[in-house]
Amino acid sequence: MVREHLKLTGTKFGCGSGLCGACTVHVDGRAVRSCQTTMSEVAGKKVTTIEGLSPTSSHPLQKAFIAEQVPQCGYCTSGQIMQAAELLQKNKKPSREQIVAHMDGNICRCGTYPRIVRAIQRAAKEA
Repeated sequence: MVREHLKLTGTKFGCGSGLCGACTVHVDGRAVRSCQTTMSEVAGKKVTTIEGLSPTSSHPLQKAFIAEQVPQCGYCTSGQIMQAAELLQKNKKPSREQIVAHMDGNICRCGTYPRIVRAIQRAAKEA
């Protein structure tokens, strides 16, 4: 729906079962899997995709993901950033363990998990 009808192509369709995190968006500030969220569940709520996180790509997480060279294929990147943004919204200075626990379930097939953690840590310092 988000990609095809609204043309917001940053949100990816991954597994279709809510297991990979590539489709993560925010609904009223909470990270959710868009592939498992119905339109009726978001009626009257604020939905934010990666495009809405920062129209100029200047969000600290977006800059940190580039600085830490996180993206390889880039397929999971928007979902990873949206999941991390929820964490930093709730916890400005998360520990490494809190980052790992919060990001659990967002899959990176390229295996850039150490870079993802470093990028979140960097963004937390710069925010």
